[in-house]
Amino acid sequence: MNIDILLDNPNHKDKVEKISSELNANILTKSPVNKAFFLYRENGLNFFSNSIHSKPLHIDFLKGSMGWRLKRSDHETLLKKALGKNSISLNIFDGTAGLLSDALIFLALGHKVIACEQSMVLFLLVRDAVERSKEELPFLKNLKLFHGNSLKCYEDQKDIDVIYLDPMYPEPKKNILRSGNIALIKKILEIEKIQDVGDEIFYKFQEYEFKKIILKRPIKANLLDEQLNYQIKGKSTRFDIYI
Repeated sequence: MNIDILLDNPNHKDKVEKISSELNANILTKSPVNKAFFLYRENGLNFFSNSIHSKPLHIDFLKGSMGWRLKRSDHETLLKKALGKNSISLNIFDGTAGLLSDALIFLALGHKVIACEQSMVLFLLVRDAVERSKEELPFLKNLKLFHGNSLKCYEDQKDIDVIYLDPMYPEPKKNILRSGNIALIKKILEIEKIQDVGDEIFYKFQEYEFKKIILKRPIKANLLDEQLNYQIKGKSTRFDIYI
């Protein structure tokens, strides 16, 4: 992966050097043109897919939609129903960590989460957000975050109660130009030359022993396996449960 990091503030030198070492990346003093790069700002790590003028991807668990969801995590009825009634903390394996949005709700509800993300860019952005939020969100101590292939990561785990999968939704052609994080994430996968396996990841996990798989799907999406146990449906999203 050929993505460098821009240092425009000497106060961030230590953080920039750490990321540079992990990526084996160059430290830049001027923003590149027509090239993806990282930039560490006062608000944390940012990723630019094209230039300093493009919209960056930055993750903040305390503000915006994620901050709002965490403040009312007890109202996340669909996710709670998908998990079922539990008197003890569950060990949840998130095989499609992404921006960690649903995993944070699991943590806020008192469960433990092992999350794996294949994209190095997303992993670094999420890890930075975790480090910045630890004091405000003490439940993050129950998170283990890994970078790599989620299937191989799962093989190393023990006593997993739930496998949670949220494959990237297919983008309808009429919304192909819609802005937002999904489009930027797809661009990141393209830059990293990562093939989005989509629904195939569900079939791969079915080959392993498991207690329960929760598969997040668009409400009108086709069933991937007719042998499901039950569904939890919302307005635009549903959870297919396999036990």
